[in-house]
Amino acid sequence: MITKARRSQITAACLAIIVLAVPAQPLAAVSPATVNPAALHKDKPQKEKPYALIFGTAFGPNDRPLYGVKVKIRPQKKKHPSWDLMSDHRGEFAQRVPPGPGDYLIHGEAEYAPVGEDGKPQLSKKMRLKGDAKVHVENEERLDITLHLTE
Repeated sequence: MITKARRSQITAACLAIIVLAVPAQPLAAVSPATVNPAALHKDKPQKEKPYALIFGTAFGPNDRPLYGVKVKIRPQKKKHPSWDLMSDHRGEFAQRVPPGPGDYLIHGEAEYAPVGEDGKPQLSKKMRLKGDAKVHVENEERLDITLHLTE
């Protein structure tokens, strides 16, 4: 029969073996150059830059969301796109832009092959779709748009 005193001695011995069996890992030396100042002041969160969000959904000719649409967003005053995106499986895309006021042009392009009755894409009827939209950003806001692509 094991008494309470003997049981506590066995428990203490087992804990001592476990503690001593685990090898101690040395602490990594940290140079002052690699320390992130924001990590030292966890009580002060970093302020995020203000932005507006352009959130859109690309639709095909059958009014269903379209995957893989190449979306280009540019300020109206510029000739070349500032952001290149691609729509996801739900036809959605999103881009942060500087807060307004500002006008943006959104252009989308995709190749589309209609699905036949057997469920397979009809590659012989493949078409190139395009669509444009304009957006006016007033301030820090989210703008939801639709981009309808047609031939």
